[in-house]
Amino acid sequence: MPNPHDTIRPMRLAHVVFRTRQLDSMIAWYEAVLGSHVVFRNDHIAFLTYDDEHHRIALIASPQLAERPSGVAVGFYHAAFAYASLVALMDNYTRLKRLGIEPWRSILHGPTVSQYYRDPDGNDIELQVDAFDTAQAATDWMRGEAFRRDPIGVLFDPERMIARLASGEPEDRLMRRPDA
Repeated sequence: MPNPHDTIRPMRLAHVVFRTRQLDSMIAWYEAVLGSHVVFRNDHIAFLTYDDEHHRIALIASPQLAERPSGVAVGFYHAAFAYASLVALMDNYTRLKRLGIEPWRSILHGPTVSQYYRDPDGNDIELQVDAFDTAQAATDWMRGEAFRRDPIGVLFDPERMIARLASGEPEDRLMRRPDA
């Protein structure tokens, strides 16, 4: 059996790929939500990015794909995209809301403040901001009692969060769970 200490780890998560029957709608949604742009596209595939990576999202189109099963099923759940600050996350929320795109859940997880959206095919996309200055601080918090009691977190109202930010309440205070 291989020694786990000999494992060669990847340096980053490069991209996610979705299958779709509605390429145009999916491209438009990811352009709107992530501010991405198409790097390459034909009738069957599109590659999009929002940064200096050649692509972060790939969309593979085929009319023969089966419909998504109803209900919760085993499999991939969501992809998460991180923002630099709570202000940036909430400004993006406001921008998306003006476009008619709203999260189905907004939650203070503990290590992150997160909003969950559904793309046109029903894939969940998390937009988040890290609640701690370092990954180690978030990891330490996750090992604590509040996370052990509730590893999911506490729902929040985005409009109330925006009002609290506008009133001058510090970001670091707003990003902490009230049960911690």
